[in-house]
Amino acid sequence: MKIIADKQIYKVEEAFADMGAVTAVSGGMISRELLSDADILLVRSVTQVNAALLEGTPVKFVASASIGVDHVDVGFLRENSIGFAHAPGSSADSVAEYVAAALVEICAKSGRALKGTTLGIVGVGNVGGRVCALAGALGMECVLNDPPKKAMTRSEVYRPLEEVLERSDIVSLHVPLIESGDGPTYHLVGGDFVSRMKQGAALINTSRGRVIDEENFKTVRSRLGMVALDVFEKEPAINVETLKLADIATPHIAGYSLDGKLRGTDMIYYSAAAFFFKEAQWRADLSELRLQKRDIDLRKSDDPIRDGIRSAYPIMTDDEQFRRIYSVPQDELVKFFEGLRANYPKRLEFPHFKLTISESRQAAAEALKELRFEVEVTP
Repeated sequence: MKIIADKQIYKVEEAFADMGAVTAVSGGMISRELLSDADILLVRSVTQVNAALLEGTPVKFVASASIGVDHVDVGFLRENSIGFAHAPGSSADSVAEYVAAALVEICAKSGRALKGTTLGIVGVGNVGGRVCALAGALGMECVLNDPPKKAMTRSEVYRPLEEVLERSDIVSLHVPLIESGDGPTYHLVGGDFVSRMKQGAALINTSRGRVIDEENFKTVRSRLGMVALDVFEKEPAINVETLKLADIATPHIAGYSLDGKLRGTDMIYYSAAAFFFKEAQWRADLSELRLQKRDIDLRKSDDPIRDGIRSAYPIMTDDEQFRRIYSVPQDELVKFFEGLRANYPKRLEFPHFKLTISESRQAAAEALKELRFEVEVTP
């Protein structure tokens, strides 16, 4: 078989080698002409998969190494008997750890203790659920909003959006992009949304850029405290003025841990093998990554939780790199944004880090274990 793949899918050529000839290209170069004799198409969220791309091609199977599917016309694939798979949950731990790092910075810079702060989580799927778990380990109180889960479970744990916004000191968005029908999330965040939040509350968005109406948002930005944005409405042609509204800004890399990328490739590879009734020959080896254990001595730290998270993922380094965009000419913005993502350094998730903590910090040690760090307590 002939396979066309986005070259940024981690280890894609190695993984799919047993299925056929893999041609790996930039996601922006994937075209109908390139697919004229292809059997399999492998993409990320940067490629729009629809009739304009696929009509008249022999593509039989499409997979996206991403959590979301708003870039894929699933209805068109179904109507044309084209198989489809994606990678839900593959980068959920990575995004949750990103949010934990953002929470540490938000609380540190606003003079607020993590413990006792109320976090509103809007969307409690793979990512939102993990964010809730990590926030609980940090001692935060979580208030959850997820209308579909509320309707399905009738559980009172899911609260109305109005209540979540009124009670929360920080609101974190983890919703899919839904543009129409029941429960649309397109432009969910604008003047009305912000006006219902606490004065000075913080906002984190790692879901989809178009969940925020950027033009409307900038008129009410002053009502909020800190803002952390990993996604933007018009990616990759982002509005630099929106970036300037954020205290923490990153180029859509929250889910870019090495672990998450490897899981994503693994998931779409096995889906392809199942679709074509092929025996799977390749397997992602996460244990190999676990061997890259990194030791951090926090025995002299006065805040091991803060310093442990910052050591494992210094989020402000990503922010600093992104803000170099201010000096980039307008016609180079897209190239710069995509370059940051394509050349993003290898980021390991928390279980790769072994933290050594003083025995006097037993409570912090337990919290860090809940955050999935390996912890050694010594005198």
